[in-house]
Amino acid sequence: MKIFPLLSAATTGALIANLAWAAPGAQDRVYTADQNSNTVSVVNPATNTLLGQIRLGNQRPDVLSPLYKGEINVHGLGFSPDHKTLIAISNGSNSITFIDTATNKVKGTTYIGRSPHEGFFTADGKEVWAVVRGENYISVIDPNTYRETGRIETTAGPGMVLFHPNGKLAFVVSSFNPVVEVIDVKSHKVVRQIKVVSPFSPFLQFTPDAREMWMTHKDVGKVTRIDTGKLEVKGVIDTGMITNHLGFAKTAGGTFAYITIGGENAVKVFTIDDSPKLVATIPVGALPHGIWASDDGSRMYIGLENGDAVDVIDTASNKVIARAPVGQAPQALVYVSNAAAGDGTANLVPRVNSEPINIALKPVSGAGKGFVVARNLGVIDSLEVSLFKLKPQTVYSVYVTGQKTPVASFKTNPMGMANGTAIGPLREVSDTLSSKDAAPSKIIVMEGTAAADAATAVLVSAV
Repeated sequence: MKIFPLLSAATTGALIANLAWAAPGAQDRVYTADQNSNTVSVVNPATNTLLGQIRLGNQRPDVLSPLYKGEINVHGLGFSPDHKTLIAISNGSNSITFIDTATNKVKGTTYIGRSPHEGFFTADGKEVWAVVRGENYISVIDPNTYRETGRIETTAGPGMVLFHPNGKLAFVVSSFNPVVEVIDVKSHKVVRQIKVVSPFSPFLQFTPDAREMWMTHKDVGKVTRIDTGKLEVKGVIDTGMITNHLGFAKTAGGTFAYITIGGENAVKVFTIDDSPKLVATIPVGALPHGIWASDDGSRMYIGLENGDAVDVIDTASNKVIARAPVGQAPQALVYVSNAAAGDGTANLVPRVNSEPINIALKPVSGAGKGFVVARNLGVIDSLEVSLFKLKPQTVYSVYVTGQKTPVASFKTNPMGMANGTAIGPLREVSDTLSSKDAAPSKIIVMEGTAAADAATAVLVSAV
């Protein structure tokens, strides 16, 4: 079995020296993939302001017509080595959208297999690899013709692929199996499988020196470190509930890993030495998800899945210094330097969504945890419900003030977790709401499906 060597210290230094690292500039861009509004939001990191959105489809639920032609569940992002092309992966419409970063204009769209999740360009920019999470392969796409040119078979449910800077190896994490697969880029063949602690990993990233690959385990709240030279696990870090994405920042004080912990509304900062130490826990907005560093490491940009915004962290002080509004339910986030031309607003539309309302659920007695996001969708509203630490394989029902029947019922998985969305005219059942609000005055979670007055409350929101 062939194992490729690490870059030499001289080569690594040259690569770093050739990167035009600089403080966030007016031509740099932060992009978020907004799953509910089906937009890509465009933020100017020099001013930390939203410039507008690239509209790839309609907001939920206006995507159900058999004649609907837009993208659904805009979820993943990647970019070309020359920073001239952004790709947006939509897992509901099975598509890869190619966007010109200078003009914000869609150049082409490729439709591939079931439920793609993330994608990225190869180091030479000649191919785009997109993981097809609903199947068992990576789709290889020509970024000039926008056509699929091949498929690389993997274990079922590949979650993300990223390329080692040496251009020779690709690392693939899984959403359904506890393995990392290492692929020879030239031959498109899997050369190694590495066992890891959990079957669900949504994200991976390389350390700045490329000596390690770190991957998150969302289901068990851990991060695994892979030695990219030996192609083996170096260690596992306990991080916290809903460990989403991670990024690295080279600062005056050293290189640190920044990890979004959705269940704690925090970003945790770890050293990257042989025994990583937690050095900071930074409070951020609701359900942090995507994360990426500015080229100079001075800023970390955090997509807030339930906050519909981006928080900006100053890595010198490890404090949030700004917040920019973006689309609904931002998932992936990337920082792309020298991307824009002119003022960068061409082909953008104003923000299509309003502000969400976040509601924490607290246990009435015993265990249990949850949160709800209420969003106005025009003539109707949505409640996105997430439940944790409840009885496994058990049905729970969600009630709102003034309604005797549940707005939704969910069955927990073997770990006692459940999530889902209820859509309806919530403002009609809660007379405390204004015409612009989308939140009931109280939410109650009951075990079972009986009427609210005949069941026992498990979780409840503040009145």
